[in-house]
Amino acid sequence: PPPPYFLIRNVLICFLFFSSLAIPVQSQSTATPTAPARLTNPTSVSACGLPTTWAQFDGSATVTTFNMTADCIFNSWATQGGIFAFLYFSAGEFTINGHGYSIIGPDNSSAIVVQNAGTVLNLNDVTIQGSGGGSTTVAADTSATLNVSNVIFRNNTAAGAIVLGNSNAQITLENVQFLDNRRTGNGDIVSVSAAGSSIVITNGAFRRNAASNSVLGARDGGSMRLEGCMVFDSNTQLDDTTPLSNQGTSGAGSVLTDNSSQAACLALTPSKKKKKEAVPAATPTATPRPAYGASYVALQTATGMTFEAAYGLDSGVHFRQLDGAGIGVQSIIDAGYLAALDVYGYVEQGVEVCFPQIGRVIFLDARTMPRAITPLESTVDNGMTCVSINSPGSLVLLPN
Repeated sequence: PPPPYFLIRNVLICFLFFSSLAIPVQSQSTATPTAPARLTNPTSVSACGLPTTWAQFDGSATVTTFNMTADCIFNSWATQGGIFAFLYFSAGEFTINGHGYSIIGPDNSSAIVVQNAGTVLNLNDVTIQGSGGGSTTVAADTSATLNVSNVIFRNNTAAGAIVLGNSNAQITLENVQFLDNRRTGNGDIVSVSAAGSSIVITNGAFRRNAASNSVLGARDGGSMRLEGCMVFDSNTQLDDTTPLSNQGTSGAGSVLTDNSSQAACLALTPSKKKKKEAVPAATPTATPRPAYGASYVALQTATGMTFEAAYGLDSGVHFRQLDGAGIGVQSIIDAGYLAALDVYGYVEQGVEVCFPQIGRVIFLDARTMPRAITPLESTVDNGMTCVSINSPGSLVLLPN
């Protein structure tokens, strides 16, 4: 006998229902993108002064020094050949001079890895920010050497350490800042592990970082030594509330030696200039001040401005005179500005600028877009208007 009507109806409804589910699945299928090939020893760089695609350098590289001319953005991608790093140095000696610019990203892998005995990377005057994912931001491994000077690590989010030394690696960090970094995995912001590995830090500032263990850690037989001035401020556990320990050790043979001192910090703090006795004169004139860095003698001579930095003018801070177009705010230009200066690079250490006229100073904050405009407190010394800042931006002197 034929099947009952209700049975035929139910079978037909089920067929139509499951057929309708299959159609969208087929229409949404997309091909997996192919990873770009890793470049080996590239002989040319991008406009910013670095390769901005996956690149590996070894002993046969013909380009060994890189001078950055703009911020470099490393776009995210998956690992290639087991190396989670955009710039991978496996043999030879290399130097990256950042000239105050930034390496930005990648957000899912390491920015830089140095590996193998005899491999050396000198990393100078640069900000490294926006790196993250399941890797370490910058790492030295397998007997490699990493020398870091005047570098800021800012806003990196990584499952591994922001800086890691491992397997007999040797790392020196001098005049460094770690600001607003977050290690999502277990561990420290700066970590050294395995016997034979060492990190030496001279003058470091660690502010608003988050991790599970400590800001600085020597683990599994590694050694760390602190020299000069160490500043720790508002670092927390991953709950963003519980204070984070500054130092930690674990594992047999691990050593963390703290030779830092408050006296070293005081020596690096810009001191207020002593008031000089006024010299009688018919017309007040600005008192000439000494040049503080050879690279800025011409600028100081031409403008009459003077500059000071907590770690000295060779520490990675940079100055550039601005015209109206460089200021970029019509209302300020119309106010009849007297002088303007852009200050960038390693400004967080504390910088003082003095203008050779009396007036009021406003600050255009480079950390915001558009730049926030803030009046600055100033002092007048022998006809010079002086201000202090600790973040990059433009200073504009206006008439009182």
